[in-house]
Amino acid sequence: MSSFFPSRSLLRGSAAILALTAAAPALAQEAPAAEPGVATGNDVVVVARKRAERLLDVPIAVSALTSDQLAKQQTIDLSGVQGTIPNVNLVQGRGSSSNANIFIRGVGQPDALQTFDPAVGVYVDGVYMSRIQGALFNLYDIDHIEVLRGPQGTLYGKNTIGGAVNVISRKPSTNEIHAMGSFTYGSYNQVLANGYVSAPLVEGKLALSVAGVYDKRDGTVTDPLTNRKYNDRDTLAGRAILRWTPSSDVEFLLEGDYTRQRTAATLGYATAPLIQTDFVTGARVLSPAYPYGPYNYKASTGLGPDQGQRLDHWGVSLTGNIRLNDILSLTSITAYRDLRPDYYLDFDATQYQVADAFVGFRQHQFSQELQLKLDTEKLKGVFGLYYLNERVRSHQESYDDALFTVLKAPITFTRLIDDNQNTKSYAAFGQLTYNFTDQLSLTGGLRYTREDKTYSRFTTTVSSLAALNGISFAFPGNLPAPYNGGNSVSFDAWTPSATLSYKPARNATLYVSASRGFKSGGFNGRVNSAADVTQIVDGKPVIVPYFKPETVWTYEAGAKGEFLGGAVTISSDVFYSDYRDFQARVGGGAIGATANGSFPVLNAGKLRIWGVESEIAVHPTREWSIRTSFGYLNAKYLEFNDGRRTAPTGKDAFSCNPTGKQITCKPAFAPPINFSVATDYAVPLGSAGTLTFGGDARFVDKQWLSVDNRPGLTEKGYWLVNAFVQYDAPGNKWYLRGGVKNLTKAVYLTDAQEFSSVGNIQTAYYGDPRTWSGTLGFRF
Repeated sequence: MSSFFPSRSLLRGSAAILALTAAAPALAQEAPAAEPGVATGNDVVVVARKRAERLLDVPIAVSALTSDQLAKQQTIDLSGVQGTIPNVNLVQGRGSSSNANIFIRGVGQPDALQTFDPAVGVYVDGVYMSRIQGALFNLYDIDHIEVLRGPQGTLYGKNTIGGAVNVISRKPSTNEIHAMGSFTYGSYNQVLANGYVSAPLVEGKLALSVAGVYDKRDGTVTDPLTNRKYNDRDTLAGRAILRWTPSSDVEFLLEGDYTRQRTAATLGYATAPLIQTDFVTGARVLSPAYPYGPYNYKASTGLGPDQGQRLDHWGVSLTGNIRLNDILSLTSITAYRDLRPDYYLDFDATQYQVADAFVGFRQHQFSQELQLKLDTEKLKGVFGLYYLNERVRSHQESYDDALFTVLKAPITFTRLIDDNQNTKSYAAFGQLTYNFTDQLSLTGGLRYTREDKTYSRFTTTVSSLAALNGISFAFPGNLPAPYNGGNSVSFDAWTPSATLSYKPARNATLYVSASRGFKSGGFNGRVNSAADVTQIVDGKPVIVPYFKPETVWTYEAGAKGEFLGGAVTISSDVFYSDYRDFQARVGGGAIGATANGSFPVLNAGKLRIWGVESEIAVHPTREWSIRTSFGYLNAKYLEFNDGRRTAPTGKDAFSCNPTGKQITCKPAFAPPINFSVATDYAVPLGSAGTLTFGGDARFVDKQWLSVDNRPGLTEKGYWLVNAFVQYDAPGNKWYLRGGVKNLTKAVYLTDAQEFSSVGNIQTAYYGDPRTWSGTLGFRF
């Protein structure tokens, strides 16, 4: 067996646990535990298909996690679900405290820069978030999270080729007052305060909810040269929702949110020797790999004490739900968002300025969605229109004073970049479900998407060496125009889906489906010369200023059901994906005059991805619950065409072989196995309350963290173990919880930055060390 896969003992152990406990979706609404054979009346409701449905009836691979379950997992932001949902890789993005790096079934975003589109759509109360920056939301006021696996090209459409993450917040009640809050203190002087209150303003008609979070923690990484702390947390966020229900057929939700972050830089760790280029004597090693030995949460940086990270992110939306008659209803979602991150980044992760940078951008987006919903006994469906207008302007500065020398004498070198991108996306979609009988139904859907993109970029250099000073590059001004003036391009796609569903019982569903996904093409936001947009076609260099869209066809079969009166819930599926025109940012190698600093983006080829997913929830007794998840992923390149690169040689050679169809590398962020098991047991104390013991263990298998499989950017596989104990007072009015995360002190990689064409930069980012916390909370 290849070393890329886990040991046979782990596979046997996982299979044994699955056979004993069987896997089921985490429930979107907590229900009382049940003894075997006792009905619970637990009808879990999700909106995965743009209409409220029981989770057991939805014929797609969807998982849901409630706020109570997330609290037991000690989850603060979206990255806390890592390892708990089959074939979902969701971590803090490279070099930033607020980016979300999401891969589902091996499909994600190849580069964190704002000009590259995500492959997994993140939605908050129905509003699409265009950028991964600012998408690592604190989960302080949510009702539940829904994670849809596989392409959602019919109802979601825009850039959901991998799947979608729906964050559903709590809605205010027009009849009752609700409030809850908590205060947490923990390791590294962590202070976390959450508050939520909902109250009717006009009984039965008008209600307001207000929620907020304050999250601050000292840094977990120390620079041994300065003793400064990095990788800290400092977030202040809030959300307010005004709900108006003038009649039983009309509802309006006016929602506003704001997030403010002020942190030090997020430091990674150098995993390869940095290379400095001397214009006379040639290249030399600037610093060795692992300058401080194995990783121990220490790293140095060339950034100054005031060069941290700032983010301001706010938005407002108006949602209207209007019931037109007994069979038709209309939903309108109008939203505006404003995103302003200013990041200082240390890409080389050392005290040298090989590639330190400032990245600041301003993103504005307006979106409008209309949904007409049909609901009859035989026919149910959704028809809609969608529009998005997004503008992103950025200013970047790359400080590379340690990258070049002349006779070992240092020279200053700074690259200045300004770019501007405007995207307009239009879509029309429809999906209908016809019920042949109470048990058999057929669903068909189709979406048409068109995107118009305009992009411009200008770079120049400032250096103490005359030969380097003032080198400028305008994109795409000096390139042949492909069409539409050379800096504009349009992409469109039809994305159909079809699902056949059969219900052998009320609480069981079997289904087979086929669906097509699409992710828009675009312009390379890292291009520094014409060589970066040059491809080899029929053996000749051809300028292609943009990269093409990706597409995927996914075929899936699944089953889900509830047994023994709700004591056991099972959800499983198998899938096969044919993934084409994979967008890859590659580095290294050269074509002609390609210089240091090359960042080409290619539609590199084809992937074949198939896998198995299973989730289980079991309640052996009323007091005891067990939840497991299991994902197997077999991801393989069928083609990886990159004419810039030479064939591998030597032990440190690149793993991706560009010659013909001989493929020797694996897709990134696609661990073959991920497995989790969580359990909690409540001990009744009679009139004194309840004491609950719980914990979870998560296994994430070996995975590559770079497209071309750099040896130092490989996670060999890890276990995370968390535990908690909670006391609930009589009546559940207040509680006290103590928890430990990463109990076994696992040292594990989460993300990586590969800039090998600039000084051989290969930087890894690590998860948190072991931490503890204590929480006092109330609810009524």
